[in-house]
Amino acid sequence: MSELLSAPAVSAGAPPLPTHRLTNSLVWLMALTCGLVVANIYYNQPLLAAIGRHFHITDSRASLVATATQVGYTLSMLFVVPLGDMLERKRLMLLLMLGAAACLALAAWAPTFAVLAGASVLIGLCSAVPQLLLPMAAHLAPEADRGRIVGRIMSGLLIGILASRTLSGYVGAHLGWRAMFEIAAVVMVALLALLAWQLPRDQPQFTGSYRSLMKSLLTFTSTLPALRRSALVGGLLFAAFSVFWTTLTFFLESPTYRYGSDVAGFFGLIGAVGALAAPLAGKTADKRGPDFAIGVGTLLALGAYVVLGLGGFYLAGLVVGVILLDVGVQAAHISNQTRIFSLVPEARSRLNTVYMTGYFTGGSLGSVAGGFVWMHFGWLGVCVLGAAFTGAAYLVSRFYGRS
Repeated sequence: MSELLSAPAVSAGAPPLPTHRLTNSLVWLMALTCGLVVANIYYNQPLLAAIGRHFHITDSRASLVATATQVGYTLSMLFVVPLGDMLERKRLMLLLMLGAAACLALAAWAPTFAVLAGASVLIGLCSAVPQLLLPMAAHLAPEADRGRIVGRIMSGLLIGILASRTLSGYVGAHLGWRAMFEIAAVVMVALLALLAWQLPRDQPQFTGSYRSLMKSLLTFTSTLPALRRSALVGGLLFAAFSVFWTTLTFFLESPTYRYGSDVAGFFGLIGAVGALAAPLAGKTADKRGPDFAIGVGTLLALGAYVVLGLGGFYLAGLVVGVILLDVGVQAAHISNQTRIFSLVPEARSRLNTVYMTGYFTGGSLGSVAGGFVWMHFGWLGVCVLGAAFTGAAYLVSRFYGRS
């Protein structure tokens, strides 16, 4: 395994112990940061219908804004996050947040849909800060508490994902879709100042070249079956997750419900119940192993699409389905990350890169496929597609890459 690292500064033994203590206040700051930065990727989802009306384009084309953001995030996972094992993480995160603020301002003032789509790619590219913070937290955390701490930080990230839809739906309905991007840009500048003051420096252990850093991604992927399985399961589940959230605003504004973007955003607040599962999933992964929590989470997500397909035309059924889907997907996600962070401790950023690249590749696929299926097959088609992704995730988690 030492050949994977190709760095003379890294010994064959355990990685050095962290020099900075992970206090409760620092954990909560990391959770807040994860939530506010990752929200940049999801603000657009309740606004898609309004964006489509503004630029006089179809729902399917408007959904490409969500896809573009996720594509940018996936590219950042692949080409930027590995640098967390090579460059000082704090400085890298501050640079990304500065870029995110600029790109959000560009989106707010975009004169054409093409400019908005391009800005959305860049927003995703600059919003990978949580995927640098999580390996940092895993490094600073005691091994026995790693799952719990990662779960707590992920709670902030998940609340950011889901509450962002509530906030953007409300802002979009009352101030217009451009206002949400303006607010987000200001938030990034303020958060950047806070992190510059409070976040500890985190020196890397890898001293090789960028080329050898990227080459090691392929080596890790080919030699670690558990990493491949986690990436496939995560990608398929996030595809199912994105199918729902990309099409929800269209469904709620259809003749079935006739709601506006503020109600679509409110469902993000309902889905935030899933964030409550994050610390519990982390504790379960610590005690019973990640496979158990991943299996339970995948089955919950599959059950969610059964509920959404049979009862989604009724508000109560839609609410129950949202809660089940978010709890299931996030429980599996936390458990997947807990598992990969334990594989090669000195390469956590690169392991997270492989996992999250698979994760957001699935999310991008789900957004594109969801928009297409909604246009041609309606809500029932969306539910069948989501169930298919989830069922595939369950089969992979049970049978793929096991000796």
